[in-house]
Amino acid sequence: MAARRRKKRGEQQGHPSPAPREDPQEWLDAGPAEELAKRPLQQIRVGRKVFAVSCVAGRFHALNGSCNHAGGPLGEGQLDAEGYVVCPWHYWRFHHATGKGERGFEEDTVPVHETRVRAGRLEIRARASTRRQRKPHAPHPLTQMKQRGEPGGPGPDAPLRLLGISTTAMDTGHPRYSTSDDLLASALARAGALGCETRLVRLAELRFRHCEGFYSKSARACTWPCSITQLDPTDQMDRVYESVVGWSDIVLVATPIRWGAASSLYYKMVERMNCVQNQETIAGRHLMRLKVAGFIVTGGQDNVQAVVGQMLGFFAELGCQFPQFPFIAHSRGWSAEDMENNARYVQRSRDLHAGAENLVERCVETARALIAGILGCELPVHGGRKGRQLDVRAQV
Repeated sequence: MAARRRKKRGEQQGHPSPAPREDPQEWLDAGPAEELAKRPLQQIRVGRKVFAVSCVAGRFHALNGSCNHAGGPLGEGQLDAEGYVVCPWHYWRFHHATGKGERGFEEDTVPVHETRVRAGRLEIRARASTRRQRKPHAPHPLTQMKQRGEPGGPGPDAPLRLLGISTTAMDTGHPRYSTSDDLLASALARAGALGCETRLVRLAELRFRHCEGFYSKSARACTWPCSITQLDPTDQMDRVYESVVGWSDIVLVATPIRWGAASSLYYKMVERMNCVQNQETIAGRHLMRLKVAGFIVTGGQDNVQAVVGQMLGFFAELGCQFPQFPFIAHSRGWSAEDMENNARYVQRSRDLHAGAENLVERCVETARALIAGILGCELPVHGGRKGRQLDVRAQV
């Protein structure tokens, strides 16, 4: 008590207590200020902390380096003319000084960290001066789909749903005959006769963007729903996603052969479907449950095995099941350049149209067995699967 009174007397006589010492861990050394000032925006890691450091008009600012949306590295993006840091993954914007989102999204904020320059070194305060806030966003409709067997979805006894996908790239304003579409039409008609609900998606009638390779930046940058679909409300790939992932039990893809490969529209579609498969890799989510796939391939030129092989490989990796003999195909070979005869042959061939109908019958039989639980649909172990962590120790 006496010591406490003496301390109080000393303070009253003009001898204040010493200021508390600054915690040396509170400020982190980010590097030489002169070098860091040469770049308007950069991602800097100091120990376990990651910052998006900007330098505008000679003044440093620092944000937490992780984007609110999917955790993208903000400092690896760009600093736009309005002073916003643009995330390189999906282009979300946050002001470099305040951390607030762009106009209309100010409630979305990333933490701000104070900066200072001491002895030519940029220092960043470890503790943020503001908190991260995420503005609630309405869920995308694709996240609300109800598949068969899920609450709100079709029951096990509801009619099967067969989706036909036409990938031929013809001018829809000037329709003409397509061998692959003709066989697909026979298949859909047979499905209807079997009591299935049917739907046809013509890729040539949709306007959707090419895959922009967000996956190449990071596996986590390839999201479900697709990043482009979330960013661009005019992109019509959502109709494919809803039909394939949400609506269908059976997916029947028809393609012509173009220079030994499936059509360009087919590849444009499946590249955008990487986000479906990627959910297996990054989230352990199996979006393509209880799905059966079959294929119709026609062409004036050959290479049927390679075309079908790619299609089987891709849809197998989505998790689809296949019936016995999961495709039908027709080709007259490399030297058959009389294409008018090829089209006429497919039109008149009872065998090919009967083959398309029988393919549907096999798909329906497989789908019924899958839904009834006769065929297993358990998720496999991850060893040997696409996109798993490399076991480096096993390689040594």
